Amino acid sequence: MKLIAAESEYGSMMIRGLFSYQLFGQTVYITTTQVTLAIVVLLLLVFAIIANRRLKKAEEVPGTFQNILELIVEKLDAMTTGSMGRFAGGFKNYIAFLFIFIILCNLMGLLGLRPPTADYGVTLPLGLLSFLMIQINGFRKKKLGHLKALAQPLPLLLPSNLIGEVAVPVSLSLRLFGNVLSGTMIMSLWYNMIPWIAKAVASPFLHAYLDVFAGCIQAYVFSMLTMTYMTDKME
Repeated sequence: MKLIAAESEYGSMMIRGLFSYQLFGQTVYITTTQVTLAIVVLLLLVFAIIANRRLKKAEEVPGTFQNILELIVEKLDAMTTGSMGRFAGGFKNYIAFLFIFIILCNLMGLLGLRPPTADYGVTLPLGLLSFLMIQINGFRKKKLGHLKALAQPLPLLLPSNLIGEVAVPVSLSLRLFGNVLSGTMIMSLWYNMIPWIAKAVASPFLHAYLDVFAGCIQAYVFSMLTMTYMTDKME
């Protein structure tokens, strides 16, 4: 294994190879995306373990941490129920994980890291996973009616309906990828081209908008569209 000197004109705008090693005669790279994803997963695991232990010892008068947990659960529950109605029960855990995972990925820019969602290799699997969930539950609820719906209201619309189905994971993944990548590019250009005085004054506001506000909005949009497509297939 060897360390790779990462070179990029605009810093974190580019995916960097950090380490490489040989596997079955092929050179495999450990990139900034993979490292940041590992940090996100580790944060989720630590939070889940702490939350689990705290809730097992929950007191009658909840403390600050328990109140925060209950608030998060209530808000995610309300979001899922409000969008999916009677179908929400079996999907709350998936939507909650999807929402929290994307937010954490998007917020990595606050730590000076490149958000994993600025890599299409991360957003595409998320889009395909949601697409798989949509199709499986469509078959589960409608059986063969799920396929027949592709030829409605006219059989001539079958090709366009198929294109519409294929476009779902592509649109989900590209929307998230494009928005996060554009924010990453703006911040990279800002830090490499603007005088240090302007950076000190305006950088917190740019991070607040591009990383926090836009990051949360994109997580919400991805989750809402997933729930909307899923509900539509099960109606």
